[in-house]
Amino acid sequence: MDSLDKIVFSVITAEDLVANFFPKKLLELDHFLKDPIINITELKEIHSEINLTVPDPILIPKLHDGLEAQNAKKRKLDDGGGDDMVTGTKVFVMPGGMMKSNANLVDLIEKVKPEIRTLIEKCNTVKMWVQLLIPRIEDGNNFGVSIQEETVAELRTVEGEAASYLDQISRYYITRAKLVSKIAKYPHVEDYRRTVTEIDEKEYISLKIIVSELRNQYVLFALYAFPHVLFPHR
Repeated sequence: MDSLDKIVFSVITAEDLVANFFPKKLLELDHFLKDPIINITELKEIHSEINLTVPDPILIPKLHDGLEAQNAKKRKLDDGGGDDMVTGTKVFVMPGGMMKSNANLVDLIEKVKPEIRTLIEKCNTVKMWVQLLIPRIEDGNNFGVSIQEETVAELRTVEGEAASYLDQISRYYITRAKLVSKIAKYPHVEDYRRTVTEIDEKEYISLKIIVSELRNQYVLFALYAFPHVLFPHR
């Protein structure tokens, strides 16, 4: 396939994207935004029970009330030693088996991730098409060149933002795993349990914003940018 054939094929495929795929996809995402799964108002409905029991308190020997005991403990901490230092509970196995993720959020993430990947793929493809359609500057169409180069730059920005959404999902899992590990080690600290709930709620809100942003990108693609850039004579 020579250069002319590539350009012709690109324009035909781009026309199908702009005329059919982009409008269809933005309608799908708009419908998704109305789905009850992503419109939960009471965020406690997406909470996940952390099935880690609080063990009975462990009495630490050789420590007594009073200033003398406090000074003795301080000396041991300063020395970096001492058998009486509290280092948390050693965790060899979870009492209920594997500690599950938040099932509500996992289901939602598995629906959102394919949409993110699709946007990245389409951006990459359209970027190639626009680059093929950029005329040479010596042809005298300097204005058209500048418009299409700006479009390529915008597509790179959209690609980067979409990739950051995937990074955000990975960071959510890593952060939550670290917190659950802290709960297993320090089961008496309630703040760790509350923090897991907070990041679950934050991730749920973030996922809804991501879907909204994906929909908005397709709106821009379909209605404003690419019909004028890819088909300037229409």
